[in-house]
This record gives sequence, structure tokens and C-alpha cells, in this order.
Amino acid sequence: MKLPQQNILIIEDEAQIRKFLRISLESQALNVDEASNATQGLSMAKAHAYDLIVLDLGLPDIDGQTVIRQLRQHLKTPIVVLSVRASEDEKIEALDNGANDYVTKPFAIGELMARVRALLRFNQILDPVRDSIQVKDLVINPTSREVFRDKQQLHLSRKEFDLLHLLAIKPGRILTHQVLLSTLWGDSFVNETHYLRVLVGHLRQKLSDDPMQPDYIVTVQGVGYRLKS
Repeated sequence: MKLPQQNILIIEDEAQIRKFLRISLESQALNVDEASNATQGLSMAKAHAYDLIVLDLGLPDIDGQTVIRQLRQHLKTPIVVLSVRASEDEKIEALDNGANDYVTKPFAIGELMARVRALLRFNQILDPVRDSIQVKDLVINPTSREVFRDKQQLHLSRKEFDLLHLLAIKPGRILTHQVLLSTLWGDSFVNETHYLRVLVGHLRQKLSDDPMQPDYIVTVQGVGYRLKS
């Protein structure tokens, strides 16, 4: 399935991989820009509105983990890491720093394109159609990433906000563990349900939400979660 034209930034120092990625992404009707180092990539990412960034970690000037953190200071753009670093610790660090998915080199181009399409679809779902979302006494502002309860601001982490936003887009709709894990951490984490349980627990604490008698987040046993409307 081809998507409407969207803009992709590749930050990768190997020219052959950049060329291969460009050809593959353009075959999906995507516009592609390239950067061969982190400094150039950071400058381009801040100057243009990209829909997705493909990032190599082993860049010649700045380590990719640092690049992710710097991008996340200013941007919500989905980031797909493409790296030869295959350790679990490296993947967890990248995802915790703000990457949306992690693909290890060498990679299958069909799988990478599927992951890109999935992230672009989710990004379209999350694009705010309203300035704010109100559910009961919660007001969620997707643009400023602020949440208020009874007009008091709640200070949420990046992932806590993303989880609440996902649930609030359509209150009452059940989001499965797999959908939430894939969206928040990436496809390689779809079986790590303990990550989600911990995140939901932290969010409930900040909402002062009793899991036994929830006002907001309802557990659908063995399936997922929904937000009360």
C-alpha cells in the first residue's frame, strides 16, 4: 500500500546504504532527504517538517544515542534506528531516549518498509485534529503535550503522555497490549507486557487513579486498556 507523499530524513554515513534506502522509500511515494553526519542531520531536522527520521547510531561526528536525545528536545517526529549494534541494552537505551523503533543491520528491506509505513500511519492517527481533548475532568493538549486535571497541570513523562493521548483519542475503545507496546516501544517489544504494566502504574499514580475502582484507566484482563468516557 502506497502512502500519500510524506517527507523522510535519512541520517546515515554510508553512501551505499543511503542510496538503497532512498530508492526503497521513493518507491513508496515518499520524499527523501539525506544527511551524511549527525551535525547536518540535526540542522535539517530542525529546519524542515519531516514525517519520519531514519537514523544510524554509528555516525562519524556525534553518537546516534546523543542525536536521539537532541532531536527529542525539540521534535516529536518518529525515529527509526538502523544500526549494527544488536545488544538489548543498546536497543533499550535508544527506545528510552525517544526512538520509536529499532532495526538491526543487516536488515530485510521489506520489513523495514513495513515498519516505516506503520509508524507513518500511527503518526497520522496521533496528529491532533483539535487543540485539546477533554475526557471527564482531564484536558489533554497534544500540541503543547500538557495535561490538566481539575485545571491543575500534571507533569507526565514522554511515554506517560503518549499512553494517555493514545487512550484519549477515542475514550471507551480498548487498545490491546500489542498495539500499545508496538506504538510506544516498537514492534520488537510486543511481548514485553511488564513494560506496559509499569507505565500504566506510573500514569495511574499521577492521575490518582485507583486500579481497583478506576475513574480513568480500565484494565481489560488479558486484552489491554481503555479510558473511561
